[in-house]
Amino acid sequence: MTSAVRTGKPARTGNRRAAWLLVVLTPLIAELALGSTPVSYGFLVLLWIPVYGSLALLIRELVMRAGRGWPSLIMLAVGYELLEDGIGLQALTSPHLYGAAEWGARILGFNLPYWVANAIYHAIFTIAVPITVVNLIFPGHRGRPYLKRGGVVIAAVVGGIGVLILRVTVPLSQDPGYQAPLPFVIAVLVIVGLLGVVALRILPRVRTRVAEEIAVPGLGMLYPASALAIMIVMFLAFPAPGATQPAYTHGLVVLVPLVLAVAGGVAGCLVLARYTRSSAWTARHTLAVAGGASIGHTVAGAVAMASQWVDRIGLFVIALLTVVGIIWLDRRILRSSGESPESDR
Repeated sequence: MTSAVRTGKPARTGNRRAAWLLVVLTPLIAELALGSTPVSYGFLVLLWIPVYGSLALLIRELVMRAGRGWPSLIMLAVGYELLEDGIGLQALTSPHLYGAAEWGARILGFNLPYWVANAIYHAIFTIAVPITVVNLIFPGHRGRPYLKRGGVVIAAVVGGIGVLILRVTVPLSQDPGYQAPLPFVIAVLVIVGLLGVVALRILPRVRTRVAEEIAVPGLGMLYPASALAIMIVMFLAFPAPGATQPAYTHGLVVLVPLVLAVAGGVAGCLVLARYTRSSAWTARHTLAVAGGASIGHTVAGAVAMASQWVDRIGLFVIALLTVVGIIWLDRRILRSSGESPESDR
């Protein structure tokens, strides 16, 4: 998905349609399409729009304005995870919420496996995939800001309100009486600030590169490979059905699949970075990676997250709708590029 970010002079006018699409699409992909918010309680997605949608939009705007690329987006995704789970949900330190403390390797009151799993997840499905999809729908603003300065401020304020909404809803109802330690909250804010400085000031700017002659996989391989890779990473990072720890491990052995999940994620990013430098890489390849990942994570959610038949059926319907959306966007890309439908297969 690296090719979805390009540098260029900021657009004279923004794109509110793209901004709103990103705001709405992000919680649908990250929450509803996984099943962490059950389909039967889908209306709750309205509550998550401020934290998911506004902060995803804010992260994109800050990175685009700074002329940075995917490394900065991923770094800020880690900061997002700390804000959501560390301060909003308080799940990173809670001994009760979501059973996170039972995932193993709870170190100094910090639920390490839960943090690693969700940092990986949010980097992919709260930041990378939604931003990529919107970039593909609005290619003319790829790598450009959607908002003016006032809009960025509004996104930041609404995102902060979103974190507060999380704090006064989920913990109060599912983990009443628990309060994250003040030193931890302060540490989270400091770390998020440092991540922001590194992402927006220290990491290198995106530069236009000459395309290389690198062979890339066909679309027919990218879709299933992306879906399978996501399902494997989720198995390594999240507890499977009937288990309390990821990959059916016990105790500190949980660190093994976590290391494998992180290593797999890094390897996947490096492979994508190489492929997207190729002159043969197209927007359809980018869609194949994002689309395959989306289908894979919804299928994984239907297996591991859904506890009622109505929610499981709902997730399979979402997977089907995702396929329909992929076909529509693929045809849209073909029409705009003039490529043959048989190309890149």
